[in-house]
Order: sequence, then C-alpha cells, then structure tokens
Amino acid sequence: MKSVAVLQARTNSSRLPGKVLLPINGIPLVVLAAKRAANTDRKVIVATSQEASDDALAAIIEGHGLACSRGSLENTLERVVHALSGYDDNTIVFRLTADNIFPDGSLLDEIEQDFIKRKLDYLCCNGEPSGLPYGMSAEITRLGHLREAARNSSSKYDQEHVTPYIIRKFGSEFFESYRSLNKGHFRCTIDCFDDYLGALRLFSNFDDAIHADPFDLIKYLESSPYQPMGSQPVPRLVLGAAQLGSNYGVANKIGQPSSSLSQELIKTAIANGVVYLDTARAYGNSEEIIGQALKSGWEGRVKIITKLSPLLECPADASTNSVRAFVDASIYQSCSALRVQSLDVLMLHRVSHIDEWDGAVWQRLQELLESGVIKELGVSIQSPEELEKALSELDLTFIQMPVNILDWRWDSIIPKIRAVKLERKLIIHVRSALLQGLLQSSDPRHWLKANVENAEVIIQWMKEQVELCSRLNIADLCLSYINSLDWVDGIAVGMESMQQLKENIEIFCRPVIREDEINKILASRPRLEESTLNPALWRMDQQ
Repeated sequence: MKSVAVLQARTNSSRLPGKVLLPINGIPLVVLAAKRAANTDRKVIVATSQEASDDALAAIIEGHGLACSRGSLENTLERVVHALSGYDDNTIVFRLTADNIFPDGSLLDEIEQDFIKRKLDYLCCNGEPSGLPYGMSAEITRLGHLREAARNSSSKYDQEHVTPYIIRKFGSEFFESYRSLNKGHFRCTIDCFDDYLGALRLFSNFDDAIHADPFDLIKYLESSPYQPMGSQPVPRLVLGAAQLGSNYGVANKIGQPSSSLSQELIKTAIANGVVYLDTARAYGNSEEIIGQALKSGWEGRVKIITKLSPLLECPADASTNSVRAFVDASIYQSCSALRVQSLDVLMLHRVSHIDEWDGAVWQRLQELLESGVIKELGVSIQSPEELEKALSELDLTFIQMPVNILDWRWDSIIPKIRAVKLERKLIIHVRSALLQGLLQSSDPRHWLKANVENAEVIIQWMKEQVELCSRLNIADLCLSYINSLDWVDGIAVGMESMQQLKENIEIFCRPVIREDEINKILASRPRLEESTLNPALWRMDQQ
C-alpha cells in the first residue's frame, strides 16, 4: 500500500448542521469526499467521533463500504492517530476534511510523488501558494510524525488542527505544481449553506460526481456565485457600510440598497478578500443587515469594525454609573444586531469621549477589553490634533481617519504614525478617500455645498492627474493614491451597487501610483480650506 488517507468528518457543524450528510448527485458529502480521494492502492479511513450524534454518520460510511474509525471528539489529532493504529511509523498519511470535496485520487498521487521526490516530512496543498482554490486541500506527512505530535502536543489548538506541531518542527512546504493557475483566491470548501448550494449547482454539470476531474470542476468555479471578481484578493479594501443602512454621501444617486442587495454586496466583498466591514451604531440599520448576511457560516470569514453610539443622549453631568449604562447599552445593541457575543473592533465615534465624563466611557471600554467583550479598541478622528491624542493611547490599536488626495492636513504627522507603527500594533484605516463622493462630482452645486465657489480649477486638476498617472478615472486616481501610502492598512469605501463593488475591486487589483507620481501630485495639488476638507462644516442646506 502506497499511502493511507484519513478523512476527518463530523455530522454536526455550528455553521451548517449535518453538512456531511447533505447529498450531491445523491451521494452524502462525506462519502463523495472519501471516494474521490481513493485510488486503486490508497486506503481511505473516515475518522469521526464517538459521540452518539455521529452514529448515523458512521452507519452511512460503513454502508458505503468505507472504513470508519471513531475516536475523541475534542482531540482530533488523537482521533487521527487512533485511526492509524495498525500502520507503521513510516506510513505516508494524507489528512483530508469531509467539507473539501474537490480533491481526487489522481491529485493526491501527484502530491505524494512531489512529497517523496523532495524527501519532505510535511507537504501542504492549499490556497494561493499552491495556485489551487481554498478547499482543494490536502496535507501529507509520515505517521511517525503524527504520533510524536500526539505525544507532545498539549494545546487545544495543536490537538484540533492536527499538524501545527509537525509544521513547527519541519517547516511548511507547499505543493506548487499548479501555482501558475492562480486560483488560490477562489473557494470550493463547504462551510455554509451558500457554499453547499454552489457545490450542488457546480456538480450538476457532471453525471458522475466521484470521477469528475478536479480541474474541470475548477473551470466552473468562475461562474459560481460568491467567487472572486478580480485577479487577486483585495484585503486593503474595507467595505464601508454606512450606505447599507442609510442614504449616505453628497453624490449618492442610488440611495440605500435593498436588504437582499446589501447581503449580496457583503458576501461578494468577502469572497474577494475583504477582511473588514466598517459599520456603526449610528449607521441606521447597517449592523442588522451585516448580522443577517453573516449568519450561518460567513461570520468567521471577516472582521467587523463598529462604533460606539455617539452618546448624544447622555447628559453632560451624568453620573459614572449612568455613563457606564449608556456604554453597555450601545455595546449590547451592537452585539445583538450583529449576532455576536463579542466585538472584533469597537471604535469611539470621537476622541473626546476618552476624557469626557471624567474618563468613565474610556474606563468602561478598557474593562470590556480586558474581559474579552471587545477584542480591540479604536477611534475615529477628524483632525491632526485628535490624531496626536489617539496615538498617545496605548490601548488604541485601530485609528480611522479622513484622508484624500487633496488633504494636506496630515503631512507633518505622517512620520509620527510610521514611528508608532514600529513600536506597537497600530492599524490605520482611511475613510472618505473620495470625500463622500465629492471628488468624483463635476456638478458645481455639490462643490458649493462644500464651500467651494470656483470648482472648475479643482475638477480640471483631477482630470489632468488621471491622464498623467494613467488611471482609469477619478475614483481610480483617488483610491490608488491612498492605496500607495505605506502607512495605510485599509481604505473604507462605501458602495450601493454590485457595479460599484466590481469597479472598486478592479481598482484595488491595479498597480499603485508610483512614488515619482505621488511627489508630482503633492507638489501641484490645489489647496482646499478646512471648511471643505471637513464635511461637518459643509452647507448641506445649499441648493
């Protein structure tokens, strides 16, 4: 026998209950995954738990003539080792999971040949380093290494994920034969119901799901829902969700999107590598829309930044207990709307809340940070003075600030941002890169609201820079300018339509603006007044 493949499987999943019992072409997922991984000389063992909830799963596995081994629920590493008790230490072992149904025996053969040829102790096929979609995944090692890991691994992380001990000892090598396919940012695993529906639709193109070629399956991924639109992931694109909860932006012509469109925008953004969603308690029903979109499996694929209520209803002379109650109420409402028990990032709407009410707001947030209700704290700032204050607070790891291609106010403080980032964790997200859509507008009435009497000079300068920097349009110019700044970690962009999302993904996939072009922009840009750069000072009643 050349090798043995151990397929991890469980009936229950918090994201998609009973997912390994769901059928594709009439075949339960776990059976489909097992039979696709087999070949004439490879043994496949399905390792599930001893829990009664997996009795039906074990019966289905055995009913299809597959080997089933049952072991520890909590210690997956021990379960895998137990399943291989009859083999010697030199046995080559594949680790597979039942929610990944693309890999087949021929692919595993190629991985095994690479493993042996390179004389490795560990090899992984997954994601971008391999050029294959996430879910077309396998790990390969020797049984002796797994047994050593089981003897020496005491952390729950090592026991759950099986191979971290081996990776730490031998390093992480990747199977790279298909790297040129550049499909690592695609997805073919089944973690949620949307994934299952996509796989069901994809396999319906084949009469024989078991023997379908995995590379034929990959071709169909491109036309499947919730797959990448761009040539690469766009992790620096932050989905700004203000538009999802209200009519936001001076140049917003579409208005608030429907709930179904909002959910499609959120899921498609995540599928394209967006890491953060940016919302706030004050953004209408934005939090509720995000919570609805992320339920049943999407929640683990993205982090949510939300903002504390502006506390406008909290009296200036409120007691400490009252202030704490206002803070707790806002956080409870956010957790409830987002359907989470803790917040990834909570931002203050204004930096003044650090000191107001004798520091009661800030003290309560630090307590909630310590208890784990909040994982990270941040603040939304408006001015360089507020940024100075925020940089001095060590517990603030996220700062969101308004920056655009015409905004000169931050020039002198950028060196300090870089210095702080070298000393501690500090994530800088930029908002209003398009100045609430104003920079894209050629309508003088919009500029007049922003206190600009003679907009033609600015509009013409923007058009010239688009040509000089070889950009697609003004949006590309403005977003690529911010994306080129080395101290910026993310750019929050609001969107009301799928077309806007597609255009923004295209922009973030393009090369950034060169340093020499940046210098020319800085030397020639028109100077705007504070009353234009700060939308709070705009004359919104101006017709």
